[in-house]
Amino acid sequence: MDVIDWSTAQRVGELLAGSPPHDALRAESVQPLAREFAAQVSAYSSLQPIGELPPLEMVDRPTWIAANLKTMRPLMESMAARLEEGSKTKRRPGWTLGLPAAMQATTGLLLGAQVGALTGVLSQRVLGQYDLALLDPTVTPRLLLLAPNLEQAAATLRVDRQELLVWVAIHEITHAVQFTGAPWLRGHLAGLLEELMEGLQAKASLTTLLRLPDLADGRRLVERLRRGELLRFALGEQRWDLVERIQATMSLIEGHAEHVMDAVGADVLPSLPRLRAAMTHRREHRGLPWRVLERLLGLELKMRQYEVGRRFCDAVVAAEGPNALARAWQAPEMLPSTAELEQPARWLARTAA
Repeated sequence: MDVIDWSTAQRVGELLAGSPPHDALRAESVQPLAREFAAQVSAYSSLQPIGELPPLEMVDRPTWIAANLKTMRPLMESMAARLEEGSKTKRRPGWTLGLPAAMQATTGLLLGAQVGALTGVLSQRVLGQYDLALLDPTVTPRLLLLAPNLEQAAATLRVDRQELLVWVAIHEITHAVQFTGAPWLRGHLAGLLEELMEGLQAKASLTTLLRLPDLADGRRLVERLRRGELLRFALGEQRWDLVERIQATMSLIEGHAEHVMDAVGADVLPSLPRLRAAMTHRREHRGLPWRVLERLLGLELKMRQYEVGRRFCDAVVAAEGPNALARAWQAPEMLPSTAELEQPARWLARTAA
């Protein structure tokens, strides 16, 4: 039986997301170019995809939420199970998840509402996604483009809508090429996540985690969330290095896609400098509500992954060319560490043939 009520998650997500019209964009307008983009990304990155890449899909926010809930389900259920184990010592006979059995459904609803709220908020900002279920290899990956968000972003940033669509498509196709061209990558990340979950030291029951903090503690809680201290507390110091390894790998994945979308896009996008400037402005000048939400949800870390990873890739290519950067995809031990992302020369020296 699922701990989280996933139907509630979908309903809450859709309620918060809204469903703006998106009649102007069609995946068919860029799909014919997708194979060409994939070939260009492959040639530049020296990654040879195994098999066919998934087709580009133009979706609305509810469809994106449903896809992400499906992807999140194995991880979230595993986390909830770990927290249940951590609650056993506090459990009374006839209780489940640290709560009376009669309240189990209520807990599932509340957890579902929280997960749904997260995906609903995110669905308003994401432009595209290579949807990959790391912990369930039986789920077919998808290349998703969020039509209403692309239309809104193009209007807000005052950039050509079709060029923005192509640029975002190149970014997501790059992710598909990364994971199919380096087939060990998916298993490597999944292994790190599973090891992380096994080491989760649930020092608080679900009851504690679901309880809202006192207003007097709110500022301190937000600051601890931003710095990752609560996760560090739950995992213990011995497992924290896993978090850093996952973050470093994600920084490379995201930064490499940013680097490649510019390198490949330079040949097909006349307005590339304007697109890059507009996107950078979008990320740096978010409104106060979004900045608060990003801190609470840890999305500031995601923004830093783009920046640190892209600077690393730019520096490596500037120093020794794209072939040097391709070494990062050869094996897990070739991935840059957190320190090497900040000092690309150290990584180049370590991985030199």
